[in-house]
Amino acid sequence: MGVFITADNAGTESGLAATALARFRHNPKSVLKLILLGFTLVGLPLIVALINSAISIDRLAGQSRKAVYQAVQITLASHTLTNEINLMERSVRQTLILGDESLLEGYFQAHTKFGKTTTNLFQLSSRTEQKQMLAQLQSLENAIFQQISAARQLPDELRELVQSFTPLLESTRHFSTAGYALIELEVEEMQNMAEHAHTVMVWELFALIPFAILLAAGFSVLITRPIRQIDEAIRNMGQGELSKIVRVDGPQDLMFLGERLDWMRRRLLKLEEQKTRFFQHVSHELKTPLTSMREGADLLAEGVVGELTVQQQQIANILHNNSIQLQKRIEDLLNYSALQTEKSALIKHPANLAGILSIVLQDQNLAIMNKKLKIDLACTELMIDCDEQKIRIIIDNLLSNAVKFSPLGGRIKIWTNKINDSVQLDIIDSGPGIDAIDQERVFEPFYQGQRMSEGHVKGTGLGLSIAREYALAHGGNIELKKNPPVEQQSESESTSAHDHNINQVQQIKTGAYFRLTLPIHDPESYS
Repeated sequence: MGVFITADNAGTESGLAATALARFRHNPKSVLKLILLGFTLVGLPLIVALINSAISIDRLAGQSRKAVYQAVQITLASHTLTNEINLMERSVRQTLILGDESLLEGYFQAHTKFGKTTTNLFQLSSRTEQKQMLAQLQSLENAIFQQISAARQLPDELRELVQSFTPLLESTRHFSTAGYALIELEVEEMQNMAEHAHTVMVWELFALIPFAILLAAGFSVLITRPIRQIDEAIRNMGQGELSKIVRVDGPQDLMFLGERLDWMRRRLLKLEEQKTRFFQHVSHELKTPLTSMREGADLLAEGVVGELTVQQQQIANILHNNSIQLQKRIEDLLNYSALQTEKSALIKHPANLAGILSIVLQDQNLAIMNKKLKIDLACTELMIDCDEQKIRIIIDNLLSNAVKFSPLGGRIKIWTNKINDSVQLDIIDSGPGIDAIDQERVFEPFYQGQRMSEGHVKGTGLGLSIAREYALAHGGNIELKKNPPVEQQSESESTSAHDHNINQVQQIKTGAYFRLTLPIHDPESYS
């Protein structure tokens, strides 16, 4: 099949391409990039929280190491200062007792070590209190050193200076005690920092995890929405709904796929229009010669051209019956074409449902008599707002379907029932019924079930589809039902008669059971 593109079509395609290009500029180029972007944005808050937690833990660990080191150094230095003070005092006492000036060398060595230790502590200390106490120790020790240096030739003056080491020792002990207190304060601060870091981490978890989940949900929607749109478009085209424009929002590759699907939809729509026009033309072309054939068969059967023999009469009847069946098939094609082109507008007026059913039975009388069928009819006089011609087509298709599949000498049961503002018309035959695999598709156009009728003319598979479309247009429906339960109760005025009909239906176990539901009053008249 060739594809011809006109100037208008080319302009339309160019406009659509330009629109699609403009939309592509604001969307990711591929699903992969959208997924990577989604993972990045979802993982970024968690990565930031992890880095922040790692920095807090590292800072806490560093301060802990510093505090431990300071505690150890202060402890060792405090012991060193105490030992050096004791050593200096001992050296002075030994000099006094023994009168040997050379013993002061131990004092001067201890003085030098004391000064180095205090200098190291001064550099190590980070708190002002510790530095002030170290400065006092250095000042006090330097004063003693200057006095001892000046009195090293005068032993009596050294005796008075021995007592100066006691305040220095007390100051050293006070520094050591204060150092421990500062260490405890440092530990408490670290505990507070740890608790603060823990609180921050908990709040980050409570805040970032829902945020990440929301981001993940948002990107899931962004990723799955175009896929759902494509799936919906494919489903609509598969079901024959070609009027809906296919539009896919998302990455550019999926948007391009949506554009191609919409192009396919337009092509299918054109092919559907061509098929509909073909049905119309063929149906009209067949209807004209078939009318002449039917009229000729009628003239032969009525003996207008002369008396017929028994065999000739049978042949004329066969021609007559089959021409009627062919005419119905052609009318089905015409009705289906009208439905497809939306030209089957309803012309509603009050009509008697029993009268319509009587006319349909009269039209089907010959086929019913040929198969020696028995019709059990229970229909009350009931006026409904409807298109009488369309309702006749609905009932005719349902009844002809029942006649077609009923065996020779079978029975067809028909009854009506009023429920609230609706009327139900049930038709059940005594045929083989409908296979389970066909029940879901029995209303599809052109669908032929597994079981064929015994007649010579095969149906088009349009009767039930047309009947259901007309029923839906009236605001009703046609259903394929199972046998009703025995305890089912009717809300009609003739409850006992209806229950009697229901009980009779229980005797038919395998027949097809269709229910037509129609509103009594026109729903559009109240809108």
